[in-house]
Amino acid sequence: MDGPRVRALLLDVEGTTTPLDFVVGVLFPYARARVAGFLREHASDPEVRADLALLAAEHAADEAAGQDPPGWSGSVESVVRYVHRLMDRDRKSPGLKSLQGRIWREGYERSELRGQVYPDVPPAFERWKRQGRGIAIFSSGSVLAQQLLFANSTAGDLTAWIDAHFDTTSGPKGSRASYERIAAALGQPASHLQFVSDVVAELDAARLAGFQTALCARAAQALASTHPMIRTFAEVCP
Repeated sequence: MDGPRVRALLLDVEGTTTPLDFVVGVLFPYARARVAGFLREHASDPEVRADLALLAAEHAADEAAGQDPPGWSGSVESVVRYVHRLMDRDRKSPGLKSLQGRIWREGYERSELRGQVYPDVPPAFERWKRQGRGIAIFSSGSVLAQQLLFANSTAGDLTAWIDAHFDTTSGPKGSRASYERIAAALGQPASHLQFVSDVVAELDAARLAGFQTALCARAAQALASTHPMIRTFAEVCP
């Protein structure tokens, strides 16, 4: 996929730049096991209090919608029960994602975590920047979580190649409006941006916003999709 009109690449993380097994099998369990201890140590920190306020508001919305969430008293135990519920449902919750990012920051600082990327990612980053193209990340994980993963990757610090990070504060990944906001933030016409993801619904939304798209199908099986398919970043703007 050699796109002379592609001025910047917008990349998903999980399953696209980074193995799913690392996110689901390493990052998520790490945060889950440490929520209680982290809150007991940091609950008075302003940034954590902001996360708790987001979670409290989401809990109230769940109650209003009749979703019967576990009781919320503001205690560490009640917060942990609700956070675990959100994780079990893979909820793209801004409060949860922000809190997870702060827990992972401690893990990276203690060298208990190392970010994983596919082997073709670093040379692709270098190639695209050499070609004069921008690189941005769009993930349901918080901007902090993205920065930590790429700064502490097994391939070294990759953040110098990345121009911008976007998370669900820009909107849901399956919403056309989210990609319109990102295009505006990048200062580029959507037609000159290419979104690469392993999720067809996200690509559909990006295409509606005018993006060029590519389905990242690293697994052996073919996926039914109208989007151009790639197996490796070596196929994107080679």
